[in-house]
Amino acid sequence: MSTPAHPTTPVRRLTVLYDAECPLCVHLRHWLLRQRQLVPLDLVPAGSQRARELFPGLDHAATLREITVIGDRGQVYTASAAWIVCLWALAEHRPRAHWLATPAGQPLARAAVLAASKWREALKGSGGGAGDSSAGDRSAGDCSAGDCSDGRCEVPGTPG
Repeated sequence: MSTPAHPTTPVRRLTVLYDAECPLCVHLRHWLLRQRQLVPLDLVPAGSQRARELFPGLDHAATLREITVIGDRGQVYTASAAWIVCLWALAEHRPRAHWLATPAGQPLARAAVLAASKWREALKGSGGGAGDSSAGDRSAGDCSAGDCSDGRCEVPGTPG
């Protein structure tokens, strides 16, 4: 039996890099912030100066193409694994995350991520903003919910 390269340690905090110019990503960001979190989530615009400072070794162009979640011990989750770990961090959705991580649930998780990706690609083609500017030019202030210069945006109020 081989010994893991890193000892098993609990995840105490996760950073979610999201596309601040993508309406779907911003909507999901706000949804995540409204949920009761078992593991705190920090939501930082992908490609922003803040993201580059926090994670200088990441491929920041790639973080704009697909959701990326970074654990406090350096774990990097992308695509469906990133969505699953986000759900795992939430009190009401942890059981669903455990199921999505099983062989039975993984196809559904992959399908959800693929559908979101196709929707984002369709927005790009229609001038919807997602991915219109270069990754290097994005700043944390692009968040549609207000000033995000510190990488943390305010949760918008309830509509109506």
